[in-house]
Amino acid sequence: MTADLPEYYFRVRENGAVVFKIDTENRQRRIEMDQIAVINIRNGEVKPHGQRTLTDTDKVEIARWMEERKALLAQRDIDDIHRAVDYLNVTTQWAQSKASDEQLEDVTDRLLMAMHDLRSVLVRKKSDRLNKG
Repeated sequence: MTADLPEYYFRVRENGAVVFKIDTENRQRRIEMDQIAVINIRNGEVKPHGQRTLTDTDKVEIARWMEERKALLAQRDIDDIHRAVDYLNVTTQWAQSKASDEQLEDVTDRLLMAMHDLRSVLVRKKSDRLNKG
């Protein structure tokens, strides 16, 4: 099992990750995780842990992970938006065919405000794109 372990482990957290270096070369043959850094994915900051100095290999692996993580988060964002379009369609069908008057009364104002806000942003952004082209 230990031969298949990666050299680095990234414990994901809200804005990035805690980076550990994996060590299996010890007398007890245990897996040891030595924290080497903390990453903030939003601003790209990498803080070495304690008095540690990151090696060039550490920096390359951290940069690689950050790029992969940013790509994954971007993909998740667009997937969420595609799901939101589906939810809007399902909501429309529900409002048209299943919703009671009381249920509609409960959600109509909030839905209309959210849709108005979304429409305003989309129209403005589309206008900006058309004006650039």
